[in-house]
Amino acid sequence: MPVLRLYLDEDADLKPDYRLSRASLQHLIGMLRSHHDHGWGHYLDVLVFVFWLASATSYRVVSRCFNIPRSTVHEMVHQVTKKLLKLKNRVIHFPSHADLENVGNGFAQLAGSPAFSRVVGSIDGCQIRVKPPSADAQCYLNRKLFYSVQLQAVCDHQGMFLDIFTGYPGSVHDTRVLKNSPLYTQQLYPPEGFCILGDGGYPCLSAPIALITPYKEPVRLVVARRFNHRHAKARSIIERSFGIMKTRWRSIFFKSLEVKPTFAPEVIACCTILHNICVSNGDIMEPAEEVFRPDDNADQPHLHQDQQRGEQIREHMAAAVSAPDGLVAALEVHDYL
Repeated sequence: MPVLRLYLDEDADLKPDYRLSRASLQHLIGMLRSHHDHGWGHYLDVLVFVFWLASATSYRVVSRCFNIPRSTVHEMVHQVTKKLLKLKNRVIHFPSHADLENVGNGFAQLAGSPAFSRVVGSIDGCQIRVKPPSADAQCYLNRKLFYSVQLQAVCDHQGMFLDIFTGYPGSVHDTRVLKNSPLYTQQLYPPEGFCILGDGGYPCLSAPIALITPYKEPVRLVVARRFNHRHAKARSIIERSFGIMKTRWRSIFFKSLEVKPTFAPEVIACCTILHNICVSNGDIMEPAEEVFRPDDNADQPHLHQDQQRGEQIREHMAAAVSAPDGLVAALEVHDYL
């Protein structure tokens, strides 16, 4: 079992095979351990699960590498998945009220403008390739013509996921996914007086959640162009987070998930949990090439009359960008257009 011996060798680099640093892997093992776990069984369960993710969710490959029957690998994977999902709210959560100012200052620094100091999140959707069920395959066919399920996520200024919602078929518009997510229906985040940023595929809203989008292109006014530039700099942190996660689990995300569609959302959720664990341990795998997709300005489903109020918030932010009255202390680098 060379991959197991690799873990036992304290000087060995685990990333090529497990896609996690040793510190992240040991942190994960510790978080998943319960008072019922004794001996090497718990370690083996976690190592098998992580290696399964790293090897494109192939039970055959893991079975051969660990010399364990496929049925046992299947059982171990599902067991660890359930354990990891129980940690979701501990690992993926909104910042405390005391931390909101720090998050806002972080987004102001990303944008290069104090006008963004009330921004406490960036939201986007991500298409995850899957093998669709034969009965409803068309529902999973997205506008880019591959089968997928949606992952909606909100992250903070450091790229840590604050909220995830996954499982909707790929054909569903980002805005419809948002409208049906607890984030929106239960008004979970952001708190009153704060906002999150989204691309042009979302409506600009003040309620039930404050969601600020860029001005639609083409933009003629200088004030609007300046705002869009700052907005893009701050909002792109969510795309970077997706890029880091996809780079880590590239064998999963750059081809169709080799699991049943009903299990796919659980696997995706586990990857987001592991992303946060890794980021908190300084274990970052930068994308080879950061590709920021253009804003999706497709027609949005009608949502709410508060879109007009959201546009007013955007007007105030845009005015503040063009006429800043001072920089927050955190702004070390700034470049005005």
